[in-house]
Amino acid sequence: MANAATSPEAERPWLRRYPPKVPPSLEIPPVLLTEMVRATVERWPDREAMVFYGARWSYRELWEAAGELARRLAAEGVGPGDRVAISLPNCPLYPIALLASWWLGAVAVQVSPLLVEEDLSHALRDAEPKALVTLEILYPRLERIEKDVRAPVEFVARLRSFYPALRRPFVNLVLRRRGLPTVLPNGTRVRPLTNLKRTGAAPPLPQGDPASTVAVLQYTGGTTGRSKAAMLSHRNLVSNVAQINAWNTSRVPGGEVILASIPFFHIYGLTVALLKGLADGSTIVIELQPDPREILRLVDRYRPTQFPGVPALYVAFLKQPDLGRYRIRSIKFCVSGSAPLTPETRRLFEAATGGKLVEGYGLSEASPVTHANPEEGEGRVGSIGLPLPETDQRIVDSETGTRVLPLGETGELEVRGPQVMLGYFRKPEETALVLRDGWLLTGDIARIDAEGYAYIVDRKKDVINVGGLKVYPREVEEVLLEHPAVADAAVVGVADVEHGEIPWAFVVPRPGSTPREEELIAFVRGRIAHYKAPRAVEFRESLPRTGVQKVLRRALKEEALRSARPPDA
Repeated sequence: MANAATSPEAERPWLRRYPPKVPPSLEIPPVLLTEMVRATVERWPDREAMVFYGARWSYRELWEAAGELARRLAAEGVGPGDRVAISLPNCPLYPIALLASWWLGAVAVQVSPLLVEEDLSHALRDAEPKALVTLEILYPRLERIEKDVRAPVEFVARLRSFYPALRRPFVNLVLRRRGLPTVLPNGTRVRPLTNLKRTGAAPPLPQGDPASTVAVLQYTGGTTGRSKAAMLSHRNLVSNVAQINAWNTSRVPGGEVILASIPFFHIYGLTVALLKGLADGSTIVIELQPDPREILRLVDRYRPTQFPGVPALYVAFLKQPDLGRYRIRSIKFCVSGSAPLTPETRRLFEAATGGKLVEGYGLSEASPVTHANPEEGEGRVGSIGLPLPETDQRIVDSETGTRVLPLGETGELEVRGPQVMLGYFRKPEETALVLRDGWLLTGDIARIDAEGYAYIVDRKKDVINVGGLKVYPREVEEVLLEHPAVADAAVVGVADVEHGEIPWAFVVPRPGSTPREEELIAFVRGRIAHYKAPRAVEFRESLPRTGVQKVLRRALKEEALRSARPPDA
C-alpha cells in the first residue's frame, strides 16, 4: 500500500478538493467524434438537438442533414485528411458542417466570420482547404481575396433558410437594411446549399485512431503575430467533453438545454456550448450573435439550464433594466471563461438566476478547458479553480520553463492531459517551444496554492519590465477597477528610454463620472508599489475587444505609441 508521501493526493493535492460526485480519474471513450454523436442519435433520436429562433431539428434530422452534406462533399473529392474550412456565425449549418467533415475523415478548419481580408487570406493560405462552407452574407469577403487562395469548391447557403418559413421575409428585410446580400452568388466554384434533405446514400462512417486523427484546426488569437492552427485530435475533443461533463455534477443526460450565445468558431464555444451538448443529448438553443436583449428573450422562451459565457456578456445581461420581467431562473449552471470574472458579477448573477456561475480556464491548445472552480464545493475568489480529471498542473520558471517551482511560487503555468493538442499545423519549431514531454506551456503567469487551486497573475507576454522589475498588468487593472469612477481598465507596457518600459493605462469611466489622470495614478500608488503605477492614463468610451471579449492589448499598445503626449516619467 502506498504511503501518504507517494499517494496520488500527495502528488496532486487538488484531488482532495474534488466534490464527492467528481471522479479523480476518467476512462476516456476511445471513439471518433462521429461515433460520439451517433451514440447520442441512437439513444435520443427524436429529442430536439437544435433550436434556432423557432426552427427545430431533432437529433435524427441533424444526423441526416450531416450525412447529406457529407455525400455532397465526397462528390467534390473531399476525403480523409482533407481540410474543410467552416466560416459561419452560430447557426444550424455549423454543427451540420462539422459532422459532415468528420463523416469523411476530413479536418474541420475553424475560420472566424469576423476575419477581414488579410487575416482570412492567411488562414486559407495556411490551411489549404479542399472545400469551404459559408453563408451568402459572408461571401463578399471571399470575393475580395486572391482566387488562388480560396478553396476550389465553396458551399454557400442562405441564412434565411434556417429560420421558420414565416420569419424568412423579415430576415431578408433586415439583411437588406444592413446592406448584406440575400441571394446566392454565382460562380464555377459555388455549390448552392438550398436544402439538406437526403437525396442519396450517405458515405460510410470513417475508421481511424482517435488519438492521432486530427478533427479540428483551431486558430489561436495571434496576439503576438500571425495566428497558428492548433491541431486538435478526436481524442483531444472527446476527452475535454468527458472532463467537462464529469465536472458538471448537476447535469441530467438527455435533459439539459444549453443557450449557445458564445461563438462556435472559438474553441470555447465549440466544446463547451456545442460538443458538450451533442455528447449529452442536450437541446442547443443557438443565438446568431451575442446580444443581451435577445438573450433575455431566448432564456424566457426556451428556459435553458446552462448558459456558458464570458464576463462581459454576464455583465451586459445583468444591466438590462427590465431583467425582473423575464423568466430566467431556469439557469442551473454556467461556466465563465476567456477573461477574469469579478466576485461582484458572480454574486449578482447567482442572485438573479438562482444558478451557479463558476470561473474556468483554458486555451485553444488544450481543447480548451483545463481548470474550473467546482460546481458543488468551494470556489475561491480570484482563482481559476482546480485541474479537471486527468489533468496535471505545475509551475515552472518563466525564463527557461525547465525548472519546476514549489507550490505558492509564481511562474509559468504548465498543464498536461488528454485534451492537450498534437501540435501546431506545419509548425514543428513553434510546437517544440510549447510542448515538452506532454507538458504544455500556457504562456500564463500563475501560482498554485497548497490545496491545488490555481491563480492567474498575467500573460507572460504582457509582463511589463520597468527597469528590471516585473509589473503584471492584471494587478494594476484590478486596483484601477476598485476606484468608484472606473468601469473598465487595461494596462499595457510602452517602450521608454530611461526605464525600458512603463505602464500605460486605458480607462473607461463610469457613466456620470469624470476621473482625472493624476487622481487615478495617485490611487494606484496608494495601494501598490509606485513603479507599478501607470505613468499615463488615456480615457476612452470603450476598450477594443475580440469576439470573445478579450482586450486587444496589441491595439492599445500601438495607440499608446502613437500618442503625441509623452508620459510623465
